[in-house]
Formats: sequence, C-alpha cells, structure tokens
Amino acid sequence: MVQLEISIGGLRLKNPVMTASGTFGHGTEFAELYDINRLGAVVTKTITPLPRAGNPPPRVAETPSGMLNAVGLQNGGLEEFLKNKAPFLRRLKTTVVVSISAGGPAEFADMALAVETSGCAAALELNLSCPNVLHGAVKNMISQDCGAIEAVVSAVKRKCGLAAIAKLSPNVTDITKTALAAQNAGADAVCLINTLPAMSVDLKTRKPRLANITGGLSGPAIKPVALKLVWDAVRALEIPVIACGGITTAEDALEFILCGATAVEVGTANLTNPFAAPEILSGMERWLRENNIAVLGELRGKLIA
Repeated sequence: MVQLEISIGGLRLKNPVMTASGTFGHGTEFAELYDINRLGAVVTKTITPLPRAGNPPPRVAETPSGMLNAVGLQNGGLEEFLKNKAPFLRRLKTTVVVSISAGGPAEFADMALAVETSGCAAALELNLSCPNVLHGAVKNMISQDCGAIEAVVSAVKRKCGLAAIAKLSPNVTDITKTALAAQNAGADAVCLINTLPAMSVDLKTRKPRLANITGGLSGPAIKPVALKLVWDAVRALEIPVIACGGITTAEDALEFILCGATAVEVGTANLTNPFAAPEILSGMERWLRENNIAVLGELRGKLIA
C-alpha cells in the first residue's frame, strides 16, 4: 500500500492530486463521470463578488502542445455560487478549495468570510494571477506586485480561518520575491504557475485568433517553465508549493514532486481527457509501487542536482 497523504496549511489531503481552477467547473459535470471524492482536492472555478460576462468570443484557441484562453473569469458571482453551487460542494467527501478573485484586499476578505460562513470549503485559492483580468492604475496582475500580494493575503487571513493558497503568476522577474511576499503575509501555500501571456494569429485573416488579442497559454508547452519556477520557489519557501502547469501524466506529476512540490493541480488535461485526474492518481500509485517507494514523501525534493 502506497502512502499518498499530504498536509497543506493544517489540511490533511488523502493524496496530492488536485484539479486546477477554471478547468473543472465546480465539479458537478465530472461527478457524473467518476467519483471525484477519490481526488485529494477539488478546486472550483474562480468566483468574483459580482457576476462577470467575461471576454467576447472567440476566447479559446488551440496551439502546438497547448491552448490559449481569454475567458476573463466568466462566472455568476458570489451570491449565485452560494445559492446554487455551495450545496453540492458541501456534500463532497474530499477537500474543497474555492478559488476567489476580487478588486482589492477588502473585497477578497469579504468573499473569504462569506465562503467560510457557507461551510462549503476547507480552503481558499486566491487567484492573484489571471492574465486576462488586470488591476490598478498600472494595469498589472496583483501577483506582479509584492505589496499588493501581502495586502490581499494578510486581509484574508485576518478575517477568515480557512487555509489560504496564493496562486501566483510566472510573469515576473523573480518568482521567489512574490512567493516570499505571500508567505510573509501568512499564506498557507502557494500555487505555481498560472498561464503564460501569449497570442496566436491567423495568417489568412490577418487577425488574432482571440477577440481579446492575447490570452493565457496552458498545457504541455508550459511544463518546463513550471518545473523551473516550482524548483526555485521550493528552495526559497518554508510553506508548501502546489505545482500546476502542463501536467498530463503521472510521470509529469511525479517530476514536480521530485522538484519539491507538495501537491499538483491537473488543469488543461481535464479538457482533453475528462478522466485525466483519476488516471494520473492511479498512475502515480502504480509508479511508486513499481519503484518500491512506500511513502510519497520519500520522493519529494529528492532531485539530484
């Protein structure tokens, strides 16, 4: 029997396989296909204080070894989430992480408290890094500003008792600085990476393939970038790092564990194979057994470098 249990911010997860926000909805559709309680955690689609229509279509484009999206956090808002989505999440027998995004520290904190009060989640993922939603006068992501990261995380932790995971952007000069800002403000973990800003053009029409012109690149194409940034962050931090970016196989997931990640989030793979997450989990168990590793922790951070 392989021991896969992990700990993140006081939470005990039965295994390290999580879903990535924005690729799993709120879990209802996937629950029709398999028992999602098998997963270590379910991370919801990001919700915002008020409903958002998102960006105009086309909002998705396929690229070599990946895809672009510029959905723009389309969602029904906090009230709709609490009324229509929270009841399903409360019935799950696995860890639920609700992803939230807002305009500033006070809004983040208010949302965090509302989610905690609803009893539908054990943790929050603070989406500070959506490349299609910009903040402030300089139009940057929150996760590109150490001061903004600290302000949001500390506001949430002051008002809410749930574990807080800061999802950070790869689009910075030094990931360790923004990751340390999250840690210093009280984050229980960081999640790396979100999508990479990118674009695709149609030579025939001479137009961008996305109405938003640019979008976020995800899928296998970004895995090498994610591996490097996770490796950097693990060596700088004392809190857990959750890896996200291009994970499509068990071997991908285990490579991130080898680089020091505590858990992994499966994202774009869910869109091409709805059974990706449980298959990755089963594959991890099989690989560990075949290599005579009884406890996942024996592999974590053991990269020979």
